[in-house]
Amino acid sequence: MSAAQMSARGQWDDSAPGTVVVQSKRRWVEFFLLIVAWGLGFSGYVLTGLNIDGVIPPDWRLVGGLWLGLIMACHIVVRIFIPYADPMILPIVFTLNGIGLAMIHRIDLIPAKSPERAINQSIWTLGGVILWAVIVVLLKDHRKLQRFPYVLFLAGLVMMLMPLVPGLGTEINGARLWISLAGFTFQPAEIAKVLLVLAFAAYLVDKRDVLSLAGKKIGPVTFPRARDLGPIVIMWIAAMLVIVYQKDIGTAMLFFGLIVVMLYVATERVGWVVLGVLGFILGAVAAYFAFGHIRIRFDAWLDPFSNFDQNDQIIKAQYGMAWGGLAGRGWGLGRPGLTTFSWSDFIAASVGEELGVTGLMGIIVLYALLVTRGLRAALACRDAFGKMLATGLATVMAIQVTAIIGGVTRMLPLTGLTTPFMSQGGSSEVANWAIVGVIMLVSHQARQPADQLAANVDSEAPPVLDDQATDVIPRHAGGGAR
Repeated sequence: MSAAQMSARGQWDDSAPGTVVVQSKRRWVEFFLLIVAWGLGFSGYVLTGLNIDGVIPPDWRLVGGLWLGLIMACHIVVRIFIPYADPMILPIVFTLNGIGLAMIHRIDLIPAKSPERAINQSIWTLGGVILWAVIVVLLKDHRKLQRFPYVLFLAGLVMMLMPLVPGLGTEINGARLWISLAGFTFQPAEIAKVLLVLAFAAYLVDKRDVLSLAGKKIGPVTFPRARDLGPIVIMWIAAMLVIVYQKDIGTAMLFFGLIVVMLYVATERVGWVVLGVLGFILGAVAAYFAFGHIRIRFDAWLDPFSNFDQNDQIIKAQYGMAWGGLAGRGWGLGRPGLTTFSWSDFIAASVGEELGVTGLMGIIVLYALLVTRGLRAALACRDAFGKMLATGLATVMAIQVTAIIGGVTRMLPLTGLTTPFMSQGGSSEVANWAIVGVIMLVSHQARQPADQLAANVDSEAPPVLDDQATDVIPRHAGGGAR
């Protein structure tokens, strides 16, 4: 077998002992996993109709065909434009998205509920997939984004300020987080979180050395110079002030955790984690005394039955999951409509009621795998910006899932964050598909042969490689890019 054939198949090159040319593309693995993902979501739709109406939904061929067509279209895009991307990411996302759509459709069938939520969510899913395809096809190289940290930050800040514009912003449940356009509501902070991750990653990579080495040591912690840390502190404080003013404490917590993790990854100093934990505790105490709705959520977490009328959302969610038990009531056989916001904030409780603790744990495992694949792409990536970018985006996903599912299950105080790919909400759907697109680009770059990577780099965006990066991957490091 020729060296070129071995490179294409991802096999060991005997002419260069101790090295591996490239990992295999594993697109057929992705194909079969996507079929499984389609089956899980579509079966939820069919079983819901069978259990509620006693017959298979009359439009099952149309629904199943459209969903399968969308999945296969994404698979073809991957094969053509990012053939070396991680083969597990897309199937995981479509599994979560499909189960979420099936659950929203099931809730729509409850009398007095809106029959349009599943249709609207399907439209937003299509919009998210289109944005994912645009990122994959047109961006091609994530390193192009490294040039614009301040522009990206300003764009993110503008997105977060939009709900405060009179006539444009809309206040719902005491929080001014949405804008209303042409009858649709949109939460700009969901897009802003992606832009701010890009901005923080670009700046931290550019200032990595001075942030790690230069500065004044106070006790066990070495603090960077003000002129080096100052810009990112200003960016972070500006974002946090806007979020707190909008009473979006959940997003504030997400950004706080994000910047602590990214600072630690950039500097490799444990002191930042210690300071971050202390800062989080102080901030939580200050928020408890400063904001009445924060006290309500802490009371609902610690003692919900002290005020049933005030804490009925979390109490009903707990009863629903308890009724579901270990195996669940079955698709369409539970009563998720009794839980407030069962299609959005508490969709995890709806899943727990109808699919049981087993089904909910399966969902959590899928999220854990998705975050793991994002971090794996960061470890295998050849350039520092890609490492930081994939780490930041995976961290956003991990914090968001932990916060919302932890809140629904009463392991944590409840926040207003969405369950990625499952909760009803267009802005969240689009933003999370954008995150997947960027992570898959980084994964493609990480698993791509070094010679092809160099040949495909745009002349306007020269590669930014780590000092230790080489054109050949050592044998012992080959598993990190699988």
